[in-house]
Amino acid sequence: MSDHDQLLVIVDPVARRSDGESVRIAKDVLSAGAEAKICLPDSPEEFSRALSRRGSRRPVVLGDDRALLRAVALLHRDRAPLALVPIGPPDALEVAYGLGVPRSAVAAARTVLDGAVRSLDLLVDDSGGVVLGDLRLPALPAPAAGSAPSVWGTCRSLVRTLVRPAVPPVPSVPVHRLRVEADGVLLADVDAPVAAVTARPVDGGGGTAEVTVHPAGPAAAPRRTVAGTLTVSGPDFRYRADGRVTGPVRRRTWTVRAAGWGLTLPRDADPPA
Repeated sequence: MSDHDQLLVIVDPVARRSDGESVRIAKDVLSAGAEAKICLPDSPEEFSRALSRRGSRRPVVLGDDRALLRAVALLHRDRAPLALVPIGPPDALEVAYGLGVPRSAVAAARTVLDGAVRSLDLLVDDSGGVVLGDLRLPALPAPAAGSAPSVWGTCRSLVRTLVRPAVPPVPSVPVHRLRVEADGVLLADVDAPVAAVTARPVDGGGGTAEVTVHPAGPAAAPRRTVAGTLTVSGPDFRYRADGRVTGPVRRRTWTVRAAGWGLTLPRDADPPA
């Protein structure tokens, strides 16, 4: 049996608690098709330790997007490929599905055995974080607690509607004063507020990301460019990377790492959107 057929199967503890049946099925499929060493870490430290001691075995993670991101953050320095069997609710697997990982545990486990490694770019920030898909600055604000209308609030709204015609509210778009530089070129400064900044690695882009600055003015067109580095600074801001919110920070630089990691996908899969 070749090294390619030797697997280190790391089962994320959240996956074990949330869907033990899918975990069992995936382990059975993997063990039937390859020499699989099963690891059941109970903490992020044990997760990291298992990956660092993988030797020549191919790492396979059973878990959700958080487990995938944790593994990529640990493995990308070695450009080590990995595979994922998605375990968890759909909203916790949006990144994995967007990359082309099969949705069912059985299909994903078979892909681990029969698929091919695809090299993908990623964004690495100056604090060691990684972005596999979408980056947005600042992060969208979370709904305020208790924002659901009460019975009395609904009644008052009904009375106001009966008394006078309802006037649709004018949505307010929050603005942010950020300095945005792409490959050293200034795209926005603090004296010209922006609504948002987004970035995403370009598939096959040779180590570049598509950066879009959305001006605060309703008539202003977004400004787009491709770059290998993105630096954002300004008053305390949060950002959303692959669905996770980080911050507040005052400055952060992201650098595109070409072919920075590898993911096992179906051989006939289309490139990630």
